[in-house]
Amino acid sequence: MGSGIGRLFRVTTFGESHGGGLGAVIEGCPPGVELDMAEIQRELDRRRPGQSALVTQRKEPDQVEILSGVFEGQTLGSPIGLMVRNKDADSTSYAPFKDKFRPSHADFTTEAKYGVRNWAGGGRASARETVARVAAGAIAKQVLRAQFGVEIRAWVTAVGNIEANAVPDVVSLEAVEANPMRCPDPAAAEAMEARVREVRKAGDTIGGVIEAAAYRMPAGLGDPVFDKLEADLAKALMSLPAAKGFESGSGFSGTRMLGSEHNDVFEPDESGGVRTRTNRSGGIQGGISNGMPVTVRVAFKPVATIFKSQDTVDSDGDATTIKPRGRHDPCVVPRAVPMVEAMMALVILDHALRQRAQRG
Repeated sequence: MGSGIGRLFRVTTFGESHGGGLGAVIEGCPPGVELDMAEIQRELDRRRPGQSALVTQRKEPDQVEILSGVFEGQTLGSPIGLMVRNKDADSTSYAPFKDKFRPSHADFTTEAKYGVRNWAGGGRASARETVARVAAGAIAKQVLRAQFGVEIRAWVTAVGNIEANAVPDVVSLEAVEANPMRCPDPAAAEAMEARVREVRKAGDTIGGVIEAAAYRMPAGLGDPVFDKLEADLAKALMSLPAAKGFESGSGFSGTRMLGSEHNDVFEPDESGGVRTRTNRSGGIQGGISNGMPVTVRVAFKPVATIFKSQDTVDSDGDATTIKPRGRHDPCVVPRAVPMVEAMMALVILDHALRQRAQRG
């Protein structure tokens, strides 16, 4: 089944958008890790709906409950159970089109696969499912930082045709959180916000790109040939709702370069090790991390729910029209930033634990 990720650090999520709640079970978390519970909640607050005028106004406190696996602030090594209860689900907005397939949603495909679907809020296909991933990822980020020194940061780098330019080499949390767009380029962030407001007023939606980096990465993570680090990152990040594209390192722009331009030349670093002069490989060569920052980009499509009339068909195959209503994001990328960080953390921690088990 498709609700779990990881081998040694294994996370299984459960729950639906308009059910009683959502959660995750984490297996394989090392014992004795001091967890900052407030940090877990802060990560959920970054993903939470209703946090600004630019996102869905569904009012969910998203308070996490730790059901097991943690005692007196320390991980026990036993399964960690996490739960976030739904408080503001309103299924009435979905009732008028429970027998209609919303364009570019998972309504038709879910019914084609299972023969039945939860029409209220999109069920498991809803972006609300990611609340469980972010909670689990918040724990993974703390373990990565404490035991491997890795820090993960994501930010919005494009909305529509507006791209960030003045982005520092190392992006801080403060720079990301300085504006509601979560873009560390203030001028671009202002333009992005204006564009999202314009699109929302028109009843439409817009897509964007999130860039992310894992800093202070150890070398040696990744397991070719089918479990290459960027391959597992691609699968994890492409599993996010609305994700439609993935790049590692130079990505598609590398196709416009010569090998002599693209190659990352090795040189000694200040600690007596090695580094590369450039990082077009995105910190991964041959599917294995080389110690440089791991860099990726994820493209997110425009949110499928638009407040305009569209043609569709119903469950009987008859032509009809649909005009959705309810509470939805005009642009998913500001709230997707902590989701990208969470999925990167889950993959990198799993590979770090696998490497430690193999090499000690």
